[in-house]
Amino acid sequence: MEFFDVLENRSSIRRYTEEPLTEEEIRCIAEAGLKAPTATNKQEIRITVVKKEDPVQKSIQKDLNPEAPVKFYYDAPVTFYLSAADDFGWSDVDAGIAVENMHLTAKALGLGSVILGCMKKVVNGEKKEEYDKLLCIQEGYSFRVAIAVGHADAEKVPHQIDYGRDVTVK
Repeated sequence: MEFFDVLENRSSIRRYTEEPLTEEEIRCIAEAGLKAPTATNKQEIRITVVKKEDPVQKSIQKDLNPEAPVKFYYDAPVTFYLSAADDFGWSDVDAGIAVENMHLTAKALGLGSVILGCMKKVVNGEKKEEYDKLLCIQEGYSFRVAIAVGHADAEKVPHQIDYGRDVTVK
């Protein structure tokens, strides 16, 4: 898929088939995140790949909202958790850039994805030490953002933009 086609047709997908991702797809998406630019070339982004059957997904869901009708990761076969250094002021921005690279790469591979931040207070909250261990987050790092990825089980029309309203050129 050509780059501008990917941009034009990308959307957040929240329904997935049971088909697993291949190791090649997982690696390609993770590498896209690691290839993202970082402030001062710090390269502080770390990625933990979690498959949907991993108990950590159930634990986060329980702490987030056990009664929710939909799981926070939408039953995607894989969720990529991005963490970054606590002592670097640009870590949130760098993680945002990395996760967008991953989102666009997933689309280019013919996959669906949705960027997730809803569990940040849970993962970085009172059980941070426990979740750091479960998500293999190294000391001095914290969870920043995640992305659920899988084979789309639904199509979604990309949102429309309004250049005249949203962009000011001086």
